[in-house]
Amino acid sequence: MLVYRITTEKWAGNLRGSGYAARWNSNGIFMCYTASSRALACLEMVVHLNSDRLKTAFKVAVVELPDDLAITKINISELPLEWTDHNNYQLCQEIGDKWIEEFNSCVLQVPSAIIKNEFNYLFNPQHPDFSKVKIIEIEDFEFDLRIKSIG
Repeated sequence: MLVYRITTEKWAGNLRGSGYAARWNSNGIFMCYTASSRALACLEMVVHLNSDRLKTAFKVAVVELPDDLAITKINISELPLEWTDHNNYQLCQEIGDKWIEEFNSCVLQVPSAIIKNEFNYLFNPQHPDFSKVKIIEIEDFEFDLRIKSIG
């Protein structure tokens, strides 16, 4: 399976994450976020950036997950109704932090908070199977500035 990560050039080759808090991890917990498609990776970035930041040079890392890699899946039915609300990050962070701590798999499939029935794939860089996760290509990526001019 191929997954995609859009980031600045500084982080393009890094699949360990930054350790900064995000939807599925608390501050200090290293976790890398990827998406099931370039389009979803784009939208996941756009919602967090203002139009000026979109002019920055970005890269998209194409990441290969071997077919035999165990993936833990979070079903949307397991989440509270308000899980997508930005004010409720703690609900998802508890799930992600617990997954990192339990060490059951290298990859966690989570529903996208932006697009229903789409998925993001998170990596635990401390898991032994993390060595099987490979960046196979890093491409230039430019956001179409019309994306943020809507509305």
